[in-house]
Amino acid sequence: MSYIPAALRRLVEERANYQCEYCLHPASVAFFPHEVDHVIAQKHGGKTEADNLAFACWRCNRNKGTDLGSFDPQTGEFSFLFNPRTQQWAEHFKLEEKTLTLIGLTIQGRTTVNLLKLNSDVRIAERQRLL
Repeated sequence: MSYIPAALRRLVEERANYQCEYCLHPASVAFFPHEVDHVIAQKHGGKTEADNLAFACWRCNRNKGTDLGSFDPQTGEFSFLFNPRTQQWAEHFKLEEKTLTLIGLTIQGRTTVNLLKLNSDVRIAERQRLL
């Protein structure tokens, strides 16, 4: 774990509009504080700089860990995870309003939904409480 200077943390929080950049859960209603995530983990050469940091809820951050990718549950192919610094959320995910599940629109989206467990019962219950 590396030290994140206060000014850099504020930049990451503000840039993310104070919501998790993976699941969009707002920090203002989270039980545990959101965290600064290294998109590319330090053990893989990722730097502690704005271009490699994302604002993440604790559930997304714990599920992601230091992973860079996983296997697409649809095709079985390896895919990198969604990268909030280089990709647009709406191009990779959409919220299914009836079921409150997140749908992966791309291989990266599906892989991220699966690895981060974005449609677990707990995650869906969080979305229901937000309504």
